[in-house]
Amino acid sequence: MKVLAIDTSNLVMGIAVMDEGKVLGEYITNLKKNHSIRVMPAIEQLMKETGVRPAELDRIVVAKGPGSYTGVRIGVTIAKTLAWTLKKELVGISSLQVLAQSGKYFNGFTVPLFDARRTQLFTGLYGQAESGEFENLCEDRIILLKDWLEKLQTTDKKILFVGNDLPLHQETISEVLGSQAVFGHVSDHNPRPSELGRIGMQREPDEIHSFTPSYLQLAEAEVNWLKSQGK
Repeated sequence: MKVLAIDTSNLVMGIAVMDEGKVLGEYITNLKKNHSIRVMPAIEQLMKETGVRPAELDRIVVAKGPGSYTGVRIGVTIAKTLAWTLKKELVGISSLQVLAQSGKYFNGFTVPLFDARRTQLFTGLYGQAESGEFENLCEDRIILLKDWLEKLQTTDKKILFVGNDLPLHQETISEVLGSQAVFGHVSDHNPRPSELGRIGMQREPDEIHSFTPSYLQLAEAEVNWLKSQGK
């Protein structure tokens, strides 16, 4: 199975081209630059360098959010368009699940996080399930940091925190959880598109036209519109 993986859901932009168990090429940046301008040239260049033609792809895998509203929309729109025009399968994967893979060998729980402003986080809890698989143990959510830390205090294992927004909250996490909290190294905080592709190979494909991003909350403009409509 040949897969193109696309992640523009946050500041990190990641593209990977994979063939079964082999990563043919991977492109990752963590820059404040416009994904809408850079992502298609990056896809084109990587596929050219790996020698994979669009027609040879079997599946498009995309990070479906949560994250930046604009970033998520860019990735999902491109993935849906490619899947539909090329007649390929489409799979969407949680952006938090992709980031959480940095802790798949950690002996404890892993908490990926993206800052959601107003002391809120996009986050979830990942670890080894009874089946032995590394998976989501507590569904992805948007939650106040203080409420999330109260929940995590009830766990009985070390907790690895990963994410480029960690410095915004690390001091508070340390104050509440103490030695229970473990913080990832600098190389752990960028989600890898090859992990996105690997997970996507294992999932059933989504229906292209009904596929939607996972924002976990309404955009501010949507909230204001609903208020103006009395809803």
